[in-house]
Formats: sequence, C-alpha cells, structure tokens
Amino acid sequence: MNAKEIIARRIAKEFADGDVVNLGFGIPNLSARYLPEGVNVTLQAENGALRFGAPPTAETLNPDYSNSGGMPLTLQKGASTFSMPTSFAIIRGGHVDVTVLGALEVDQSGNIANWMVPGVLAPGMGGAMDLLVGAKKVIASLQHVDKKGESKVLKQCTLPLSAPNCLDKIITDLAVFEFQEGKLLLMETAPGVTVEDVIAATDGEIIVSPEVKTMDLSV
Repeated sequence: MNAKEIIARRIAKEFADGDVVNLGFGIPNLSARYLPEGVNVTLQAENGALRFGAPPTAETLNPDYSNSGGMPLTLQKGASTFSMPTSFAIIRGGHVDVTVLGALEVDQSGNIANWMVPGVLAPGMGGAMDLLVGAKKVIASLQHVDKKGESKVLKQCTLPLSAPNCLDKIITDLAVFEFQEGKLLLMETAPGVTVEDVIAATDGEIIVSPEVKTMDLSV
C-alpha cells in the first residue's frame, strides 16, 4: 500500500452517515473510493455539484462531469448541479460538515499552507479559504515528509498561510494528529510505524496520547 492510499483510506474513516463533505484536490478526492459500507455521505464539489461518488473508470467516465480541479467525477442518483455562487453560499453558510484539503505544510498551531510556493506560479487560493473557515470540521492531509525527507509537519509554517488556527486534525502516511496545548497530539500511527518513527520524522512538538493506536485502513 503506497503513501497516498494509506492517507486516502484513513481519511474515509472520518465521515459519519449523513455528512456533507467537501474533498480537496488529489489525495482527499481519492478517499471517495474507500467510504465504509453503510456510511452515506453527500459529497460536494465547489464548482457546483452535490452527491457524487468515487472517481469513474475509463468505461464510466463522462467528460462533461468534473470537479473544481478538472478531475472527472460520477454523479449519483439524486445528484444536483448549480451555479458556483450557490455552491459557495453552501460553504460560507456553514452547511459543510467536513472538508479535507491537501497541504504543502501544516504546523502545531493548526495553521495550513496549501496554495503557494514563493517564486512558483500559482493559479490562486481557489475555494480553500472559504472551506477552511466555513466547514464545521477541517482536516489537512499530506505526505509526512518531502522528497528530501524533510518534515512537512512543522513547529511553524514557512509558506504563506491559507488560514490560521483552523485545523481540527492532520492525516499523513505516518500518523494522525489532533492538537493539545499548542502542540501536536499523536493519536494514531500507520501500520508498521512506531511512535519513535513519527517523532523522528516530525519537526513539530509532539504530545503522545496515552491512547495512541494503529490506523484502521480497512474498507
């Protein structure tokens, strides 16, 4: 199981029956493949759709259906489509129960940077800032370290923030964190990963929960 699948499978465990969920580009969207049986959620695309499912196969792909990142999606029975202003009224009105966004960096204060690297052309923040303050629960997902092996879970973000102090949870390929006393609270480790492995790979300060457990990656 690769890092992206670990993260996507664990993300899917965050949803409760009846939730309205917005999934960000990349790994968050992959989690739609792993929704637990019996858990029915309404997935929202910020470009104007409610009730879509797992990414389509080559056989079921409809080029007219895509999310805000241009990736194909599958509309389910009972789905609706509408204007982008209506979609953002849903987000800003507090009607999204959970949003999961990818991140470039996160830190122990619950900050997230997910839209710009200085000197690199970026299309803009998109709907991230609305989701980060409009959703009832905000989760960041990212691979724990970069290509150089350096932590992306930090004491303090170095990149421009998307929003401050907004995260409820961080999910990586190594661990699940919540927050306590301005530090990272380690709640779970990935299968085969020890607490010591997580501490060694993390720049931020960690409090280890007395109830730390292994991630459930079942479907």
